Amino acid sequence: MLKNKTALITGSTSGIGLGIATELAKQNANVILNGFGSEADIKTAISTIDSLGTGRVVYSSANMLKVNEIEQMIADAQQQFGSVDILVNNAGIQHVMPIENFPTQKWDDIIAINLTSAFHTTRLCLTKMRANNWGRIINIASVHGLVASVNKSAYVAAKHGIIGLTKTVALETAEQGITVNSICPGFTLTPLIQAQIDDRAKTLGSQEAAIEVLLNEKQPSKTFVQTEHLGQLALFLCSDAASQMTGVSLPVDGGWTAQ
Repeated sequence: MLKNKTALITGSTSGIGLGIATELAKQNANVILNGFGSEADIKTAISTIDSLGTGRVVYSSANMLKVNEIEQMIADAQQQFGSVDILVNNAGIQHVMPIENFPTQKWDDIIAINLTSAFHTTRLCLTKMRANNWGRIINIASVHGLVASVNKSAYVAAKHGIIGLTKTVALETAEQGITVNSICPGFTLTPLIQAQIDDRAKTLGSQEAAIEVLLNEKQPSKTFVQTEHLGQLALFLCSDAASQMTGVSLPVDGGWTAQ
């Protein structure tokens, strides 16, 4: 379905980003991976994605905190593939603390990586998308782009901002074959969530107890969202069937926002 299309997924060396890269690669898209991790983990991710389809796979180590590195990543992608046809803004970090104690540098970093980096990648990819009269921008927001939780001020602010950015860019591109949508996952077992589980396990005594408490607090299904399901939703948003879906935010949250 995606042969000759090129997809850039930020934060895709693990978790949700890697799950999305997997599904797009299966449909023969060229895939640009991006993110941090050990050399061995990155090599494994590249090898895995490369084995799934006929598209090419490359890796960018661009730091989403640094505008010049984001600009170079997009320039390299356009030089190698002509354009970025599918942009998935997934890179994200988290920090949990009451706002009066929230480190200002953590606030700045979370806003930069979770929100501002998506502004930069979007502005840099849109010219080629407009010229091609086709493009898909998928922003991985969060259930926290729709509702709030205590002690997550920066994350919630950034994810609400991503949804606002999604709507605005969708309106600006509505006549040009480009769609811009957000996916809003609930709790998904990613390294970001695993860190919260590990922290809770210190006081609760076990990983199992920490997972049970975490899911019972918010997610009625009491089951983690699966990264492959998010990847399949992203794939649908790239399809012709979704060509008139733009500016929407899709919760995948086990009933969290239905409460």
